[in-house]
This record gives sequence, structure tokens and C-alpha cells, in this order.
Amino acid sequence: MQFCDDCGAMMRPRDGEMACSACGASQSKDPDRAEAFVSTESQTDGDVIESSADADFEGKPTADDITCESCGNGEAWYTIKQTGSADEPPTRFFKCTECGNRWRGYS
Repeated sequence: MQFCDDCGAMMRPRDGEMACSACGASQSKDPDRAEAFVSTESQTDGDVIESSADADFEGKPTADDITCESCGNGEAWYTIKQTGSADEPPTRFFKCTECGNRWRGYS
């Protein structure tokens, strides 16, 4: 893995060089690590979970013990993330299955 000297973002191979995925700067591949580079161009997106705003199913668990403040629907997808320190409870991020409204819930 190679990182951009200008902004620190991850570089990706493009036309024989490494191009920054954020600022577009390009550099030659690090010759000491050239054999270690692995291309992911052959990967497919078949196992990617749909998460667009208009998706009917996001592959996430649903909660039916909450109510959307926007439309009153009683079901929402959710994800759990540890947003504070390890000794604090995690935060649940909800998205309404009907209107797409997003909110967070604290335990």
C-alpha cells in the first residue's frame, strides 16, 4: 500500500503509476515494494450490500421497537458503532424503512 505524499490518502494504480484517490497527485510505484502490489481490478461488487438512499433492502438488521419521528413508521434498519470510549455503550444509527429518515439512538 502506498500513500500520497501531499495529502496522505491511499494511492491506487493507474497507467503504470500510483494516483491519489483524493487529490489526484501521481507518483511512480515504490521500486522496493513493486512486487508486493496487488491489483483488485478483478474483484466484483456482487457481495456489496446495497446502501443507497432509495434502496428497498440494505442487508442490515431491523428494529421494530422504535418509531420514526418523520412518518410514524415502526420499523427501521440499524447499525451499531462504538462512538465513545470503550467503557461507554455503543450508539445505534437508524434509517426508517419507509421514508429514509435517519437518526441515532443512545443506550
